[in-house]
Amino acid sequence: MADGDKATVDRTSDTDKVAIDHKSDDAIPNTEPRHGSLNSKLTPPPLVAAMTQEYRFGAEIRLRRKIDTRLLPMIILMYIMNYLDRNNIAAVRLAGLQDELNLSSTQYQTVISILFVGYILMQIPSNLFLNKTGRPAVYLPACMIVWGMISGATGACQNFGGLVACRFFLGFVEAAYFPGCLFYLSSWYTRKELGFRTAVLYSGSLVSGAFGGLVTAGITSNMDYAKGLRAWRWVFIIEGVITVVIAFIAFLVLPNFPRTTSWLSEEERQLAAFRLQEDVGEDDWTSPASQSFFHGFKLALLDIKTWILMIMLLAIVSSASVTNFFPTVVKTLGYGNVETLLLTAPPYVLAVITTYLNAWHADRTGERFFHISLPLIVGVAAFILCAATRSVAPRYVAMMLMVPGVYTGYVVALAWISNSLPRPASKRAAALAFINAVSNASSIYASYMYPQPKGKAQPDLTVPLSVDCATAALAVVMAALMRIVLARLNKKLERGEHVEGAINAVPGVGQEHGFRFLV
Repeated sequence: MADGDKATVDRTSDTDKVAIDHKSDDAIPNTEPRHGSLNSKLTPPPLVAAMTQEYRFGAEIRLRRKIDTRLLPMIILMYIMNYLDRNNIAAVRLAGLQDELNLSSTQYQTVISILFVGYILMQIPSNLFLNKTGRPAVYLPACMIVWGMISGATGACQNFGGLVACRFFLGFVEAAYFPGCLFYLSSWYTRKELGFRTAVLYSGSLVSGAFGGLVTAGITSNMDYAKGLRAWRWVFIIEGVITVVIAFIAFLVLPNFPRTTSWLSEEERQLAAFRLQEDVGEDDWTSPASQSFFHGFKLALLDIKTWILMIMLLAIVSSASVTNFFPTVVKTLGYGNVETLLLTAPPYVLAVITTYLNAWHADRTGERFFHISLPLIVGVAAFILCAATRSVAPRYVAMMLMVPGVYTGYVVALAWISNSLPRPASKRAAALAFINAVSNASSIYASYMYPQPKGKAQPDLTVPLSVDCATAALAVVMAALMRIVLARLNKKLERGEHVEGAINAVPGVGQEHGFRFLV
């Protein structure tokens, strides 16, 4: 049904007379699944109860479009800058950073890895704080301003110590953004809407990877020694200024949570909150007073699904560590610096396309395992091919496939966290931050696997590519284990047995159409 559908949308003025005309159920297009016995007892708020089913269908379409328009473009743009400010260190190595600051290979690897120390330390406290305050439209742009200033200041570094300090604090502040956005999205969208929106968010990093090299190539070609500064300094300064400007715009555009977004009408706020409540049978974020800093974290740690997902995401991110050094990997093809930076773009462009298509299909079918494991199997083959050959054509084909291989299923895996640990909100926030923090720990040791020789020497990438291949295979194994666990829990739900975290499970009551974990 289109947004402007002319079908009857009248609401009854007497909420006690009728909330939904059940006789017309068959004539109304199906939107979100309405779950089993417990969900039928949920009491809708007054303005939602007053809606006919037909009116509500159109109202949900309008609400989703309104939130999509205000939320998705801005968080993509913010994530492009988040990823660009974090990973431009790989591109600026080719723009003179390592030579001007006289960094050894080990020092350069330390500069890469130290960011993730700060990144890991801050993620859980940040997400718990975000959940407590309920003001992501204020908190996330404020963090963005700070990391933009730190990124710009990196261009003034004169030695190894200053560079390490800037990178540590950059990771510390940037840690708020990505796990915060994952929780942010799960506070607006139902489980079957979340996979594609997560892909839309993560496309920011892929677009950054695709065009970050192009931007650096342009600055390197045109601004080296401009005003007496090397090109790598201009990269940090320009990108830092752009980050701060975007952050100020975000203050004016982003919504908060459904209950704390002032530019939604009261009807829209009630509908936005109730549709999430209906999705799993329990209310989501209600107020700051209802959120505990540590109770949700405890619940997350006691759930075996958290640990399986953690190992799976750790393995995926470890295999994706190749992208932190992708310009160096592409450099082994033997081309010049500018040509190398240009060649980094096509694999990311392909990854954007495959990620969108895969996430869209995962949401449409409600399937998760194959949408995660099949791309990873392609990644395994790509790592093997890249390590086994020195020929330019097959090696670049492998590079084209390895980026889509690790990222195409990654965004579905991220959505699987919220799908499998939906409530309470504090548990979901803690689990997202914990899993993302631990998974990024792989970037600390991965930084030392990729040698960074000075001059024209070409590094031997056999060991790091072999490790990436093994961790991608491990991720497939953990995804299979997760599928088995969730399938068993679903069988319990079918028998009417209680399952922790599945709010709709009522002991002894069969629920043919109740809550089910997505597998």
